Amino acid sequence: MPRVTTGPLNAIDGIRHAFFTRLGGVSGGIYASNNCGFGSKDDPAHVAENRARCADKLEVARDRLVTLNQIHSASVIEVVAPWGRDALPRADAMVTRMPGIALGVLSADCAPILLADATARVIGAAHAGWKGALTGVIEATIKAMVALGADPARMVAGIGPAIGKRSYEVSADFLAPFLALDPTNGQYFFPGAAADKRLFDLKGFVASRLTACAVDRVAIMPNDTFAEEDRFFSYRRACHRGESDYGRLLSAIALEP
Repeated sequence: MPRVTTGPLNAIDGIRHAFFTRLGGVSGGIYASNNCGFGSKDDPAHVAENRARCADKLEVARDRLVTLNQIHSASVIEVVAPWGRDALPRADAMVTRMPGIALGVLSADCAPILLADATARVIGAAHAGWKGALTGVIEATIKAMVALGADPARMVAGIGPAIGKRSYEVSADFLAPFLALDPTNGQYFFPGAAADKRLFDLKGFVASRLTACAVDRVAIMPNDTFAEEDRFFSYRRACHRGESDYGRLLSAIALEP
């Protein structure tokens, strides 16, 4: 099953992680083929099989891959035991010290973030769209990891495949809350095709929030989910085409036993 990984996280002993692509699953049509989102309109049996295959690749038990009911928030859950499909917490990030549990976040243009402190054996996973990144999901995830004994100076972070800045056009007034937070955030916006449009560098902004929290080792995957249709699902691409739904990509991290 195709996946991409980050060098810094690969270098950590005792950590397994992957940013899975849309390839290698059993779903069909607009969900072809590795759709991992139960929130989609895909056949739930296909989604379950796709997720099971991802768990196998991570070498964790299939019932120990956990995901969330993501709501574009700054809410973080500490995972002490896996939960079932019918009991998904409403949050956008998870942290744990428990080995053998894979923390999974779903995305289709938003930025998936995987984090680890090898010394403390604490890991985290966060889903960061523009709203979550702006309102503090990254800071909240790091704070929750620190509460478990992690140190930002030891953390390694990987930002997975997400929409690229050349594909992410927004209205000019979209900038206002970013500039209100910090005027220097203007560096993540670029001229669009029209005077009232801008291009937004989501991954650059997410990386800046990590480094502002003293996480200096940050790897950014170069992939653009909107532009690379053969490898990734994209919410924005589906909207542009008037499609009724879209697949979800899985990114996950686990501590080895």
